[in-house]
Amino acid sequence: MLDLPPPLSNEVPMMHHVINGDAPQQVILVQVNPGETFTIRTEDGALQCIQGPAEVPMMSPNGSIPPIHVPPGYVSQVTGRNGSGPCVGVAKPLSHNEDVISPLIGEYPFLGNTFTKCDSSMQQPNKQLNNRHKIPNGKYKVVYRVSTVCNSVKGPSSDARAFTTHSDPPDNPLPPRLSHRTKSSLTLQWKPPADNGSKITNYVLEWDEGKKNSIFREYYVGHQRHCKVMRLCPAVGYTFRVAALNDIGTSGFSTEVLFYTTGSLPQTSLPPRLVQTGPSWVTLEWTRPNSCSTEEVVTYTLEMQDETKVLNSPLLPHPIFPLSPCLIICSGEWCSAPSSLLVCKTTPDRPGPPVNPAVNTVTYHSFCVTWGRNIFKTAFQKVLLMSIYHHILIFTWATLYRGPERKHLCEDRKPATSYSLRLSCVNVGGQSQCSDDLTVCTHIPPPGRCQPPSIVGNVKHREMTLQWDGPLCGEESENVEFSLEMCAMEEGSEPTEVYCGCKAECTVGNLLPGTTYRFQVRAANSAGYGPYSESVEISTAAGPPGQCSPPAINVTSHTCAEVTWENKESSGIDISEYRLDWGRDLDSLELVYSGTETYFQISNLEASTDYCCRLQAVNQAGAGPYSDLVTCQSPAAAPDVVSGFRLVDHPLNPTESEPFSHSTSLALTWDEPHCNGAEMTSYSISVGDSIITTGNVTCHIIRDLLPDSEYSLQIRAENEMGPGPFSQTLTVRTRPLPPSPPRLECAAVGPQSLKLRWGFSSRSQLTEDTTYVLQMEDRNQRFVVVYRGPSHTFKLQRLSESSRYRFRIQAVSEAGEGPFSETYTFCTTKSLPQTLKAPRVVQLEGNAREVTWESIPPMRGDRISYVLQVLGGREVYKGDETSFQLSGLQWNTDYRVRVFACRRCADTLQELCGSFSPSAHFNLRRSDATLAVEADVTRVPMGSTLTDEQFAGLMVFGVASLSVLMAFLLQVK
Repeated sequence: MLDLPPPLSNEVPMMHHVINGDAPQQVILVQVNPGETFTIRTEDGALQCIQGPAEVPMMSPNGSIPPIHVPPGYVSQVTGRNGSGPCVGVAKPLSHNEDVISPLIGEYPFLGNTFTKCDSSMQQPNKQLNNRHKIPNGKYKVVYRVSTVCNSVKGPSSDARAFTTHSDPPDNPLPPRLSHRTKSSLTLQWKPPADNGSKITNYVLEWDEGKKNSIFREYYVGHQRHCKVMRLCPAVGYTFRVAALNDIGTSGFSTEVLFYTTGSLPQTSLPPRLVQTGPSWVTLEWTRPNSCSTEEVVTYTLEMQDETKVLNSPLLPHPIFPLSPCLIICSGEWCSAPSSLLVCKTTPDRPGPPVNPAVNTVTYHSFCVTWGRNIFKTAFQKVLLMSIYHHILIFTWATLYRGPERKHLCEDRKPATSYSLRLSCVNVGGQSQCSDDLTVCTHIPPPGRCQPPSIVGNVKHREMTLQWDGPLCGEESENVEFSLEMCAMEEGSEPTEVYCGCKAECTVGNLLPGTTYRFQVRAANSAGYGPYSESVEISTAAGPPGQCSPPAINVTSHTCAEVTWENKESSGIDISEYRLDWGRDLDSLELVYSGTETYFQISNLEASTDYCCRLQAVNQAGAGPYSDLVTCQSPAAAPDVVSGFRLVDHPLNPTESEPFSHSTSLALTWDEPHCNGAEMTSYSISVGDSIITTGNVTCHIIRDLLPDSEYSLQIRAENEMGPGPFSQTLTVRTRPLPPSPPRLECAAVGPQSLKLRWGFSSRSQLTEDTTYVLQMEDRNQRFVVVYRGPSHTFKLQRLSESSRYRFRIQAVSEAGEGPFSETYTFCTTKSLPQTLKAPRVVQLEGNAREVTWESIPPMRGDRISYVLQVLGGREVYKGDETSFQLSGLQWNTDYRVRVFACRRCADTLQELCGSFSPSAHFNLRRSDATLAVEADVTRVPMGSTLTDEQFAGLMVFGVASLSVLMAFLLQVK
């Protein structure tokens, strides 16, 4: 039920045109009276307005009349029309001046319908609302208003209303599922779908009656969610679908589903037939029952004695499975009577594979094979011991032995030959599988005599290549190794094995040139060594010279050395030349001499440097090996000449405590020369006619020179071997003297500032380009620069009061930085108290007044007092308080008061007074002039008065006291 804004027209919801089997349909006419508007919704969701008079044909899917929503005061009536169907009309019992607006109530979704009630003089309002796909059973707020027009007078708009969308037909349900079946019935169940805002009233179950022609008939209509379909045929498939209904309409059908009834009870099965048997299996077959139709799916259960089911499948006429002698039972799926028993017996089995054979007593030509008894199983899965009928020994896959024995001697075999053996058993069941292969190898005899070795290629002076033939062909020549021995021809020489391997060729090295050697060879195998071959004598060729003796080195000076060596005899050929390599190490050796002499002199050596050399002899056969490496060291010498002798602006040694001046000092530096093997001891600097000696350093400062003067300098280095040569002359010049510092004075002093000034120096070095550097000592007692420039005055701000500050100054010109002046000390003064604000005057009783003023905290521990004066310079109060009461004032008189603060210095007992505050004005007024009384402005007890003489004396005393105080203050300042 929906609440909508007041409608102005009738609306009939769109009727669904549903083809649902043979369900009846009916046409309904809706009569629209003159002056009224009928709104309908088309199939595409659009709204169509029909103005009366008119008759609107509508089609109802189930023959029922849908609800017609009318405004209050209207009545829908159903009448017949020429027997063609019902006709719906709307009556108007209310007067035409009534304007009744009420919400519509319906069950079908609609929005934006108008129905206007008016007479012939009323105008049709142009109002139509649109449907914008809103959700079923959803709550919304109307965003438009409706108004009526009667007799050309438009009424006020209605209030905005909230409404809820209408419900929809249910969603498509899920397909039904099968809960139980028999051969004549199927029991189905289904789940309810989403009702979309309207409760489901009925379900429609349709089926194809088992015809499978896609034509469905209605079987069940009701609110239950299960149905039992009766009077069905056995083993037949039926297709079903289901739909849901509510007050709005019918949902779509679910997907189709196919269910089968069970088949009829088959007749008693015939017993299975034995097709073929084996030692561990049987093959059976059976016939399909005649009572089962061709469309029915038949399954079989084959049972075996003492076993569970072993087969449950569609028609499979030849199952094969392992069996022992047993009973077989066959029956159908629907518990038909079992068939008669079939007794089968498996055939005997052949023996199992025997135990692997073993071999012993192996010789060159024979070996013995042994084996054990065989154990096998019967086809009935029972363990029996049976005697072995025959044993078969197979040799190279040919029968070697057949008989009942358990060993066999294999004779007349080839030596060094491998044989593969396998064993099997035979009985009435057949021949067993063979055992694992056994490999046996006959022994090998020792090898025979080898052929003597011979030369391969040319004989060299230090090596030769030999080859030989092995023993005669036979079993003993396989897998042999050779041993080659060499013996020198000298008497007493022992033979030496120079090769051992399987190859019949060998290269013998490390021989002496032109020497004769004797060689012999023998073979060996697993049985041992054979005899030696005949010996053969072979001589090496003449070779290059042998290794030279190490040469002798005689170092004559730090730049020259002599190398000598002995004459080396050649290996059968005269030496053609000697080669001498010289260098600092093995990697830098270079050929420095090549010739027949045994002497060579080397020059241009460096002092205190390691050198090495080696010697090699050469003849027509080639170059011999190098001699052993010989090393030597050249002696030390005086240092080389100093380079890089130059002048620098600032000393390179910052630890010098003595100040450096460019006017009287020169800062020198140089590069350290080569020491030539002796440690450097000192340097000598020549300055004119004098010599300055320094330590083992590379910088020096020459002091006490004349300003603005030119000097010629030279330097040389010295070590333990003596002094080296002087360097080139360096011409330098000292700078003029820098300016002296000016005298520093304090021009002005304040509590937080100091103004300093300095005068011109009397020396002539000062020019207009002179720059002054003013430094002040900080808290860490370090001087920092506070001013650098050409000015002669500088004011320091933000200082602390009554504090000491230390200063020094220096002058800088083109000649350099001058010395700093002596340290000057200046002090800041103490601060005066601040100026107070104007005092405040508060009226008391009678002619008394109270004067108050602001307070000032103590200044750096000094106490603050206050002085209050009345107009005329009369001091009426001095003290530490910040208020004072004035009594005995005269009526109808103007007064002015002011105050100032004084600081009493605790260290000097000096009193520093600040400036006067602005004055505060006040007067005493009284209406009764007869009560006016002269009053003194000084503080007197209440009720007492002063005479004219007393008042005059008090004034004189006050003026005198103030004069004395001012004189004292001026003297102190």
